[in-house]
Amino acid sequence: MVRSEPRDWLFAPVLRHGIASPMTTSRRTLSLLLGPALTLATGCARTQQRMETATDPVAVRLAGGHDARVARDLARVRAATAAFQNFDSAVAAGYPRDVPQCFAHGEQGAMGFHHVKRAVVDSLVDLDQPEILLYERTSDGRYNLTGVEYIVPLHRWTRSEPPTVFGQAMKREEQLQIWYLHVWAWKENPAGLFADWNPAVACPA
Repeated sequence: MVRSEPRDWLFAPVLRHGIASPMTTSRRTLSLLLGPALTLATGCARTQQRMETATDPVAVRLAGGHDARVARDLARVRAATAAFQNFDSAVAAGYPRDVPQCFAHGEQGAMGFHHVKRAVVDSLVDLDQPEILLYERTSDGRYNLTGVEYIVPLHRWTRSEPPTVFGQAMKREEQLQIWYLHVWAWKENPAGLFADWNPAVACPA
């Protein structure tokens, strides 16, 4: 069903609970012993990923009109979310399978289905961990990944200036009480890489 009403249901409060573990001391000891090695390994992996994504020609094309930093960040996001082109992989990573609404605009296209990973909705913006995956559902029930959306709840952001991602100031949405930014990393948007609506995306009839 095509919807164009507010997206309030997407952003219900996330409750978090800290649970003490009897293994805390041993884990801390192991962390002290292995920390430097793990840090080095992580750094090497990230360096390799950046080398591989720096030459992503699709990212360069999608980022047309923006500077090299945007193309680099877009390549990084595409690398981080490539596995989620398989919808089951996204579900396994914590994004919900069932989303009730597809959001469309009569004149400007659609946003599609928003799959919100509530566990990462906080005050941080992590390029490699988008809070929302955007999908378009085809007539035969398949899901096609079209983009991502980054969000930060207004009450979690205490600075006077807006949070940024891709070098862009995130947009303020009063009704949903969030900062947000769409990034059409997997389906070209004629309206622009960071536009809210994508004329090339449609909701099921």
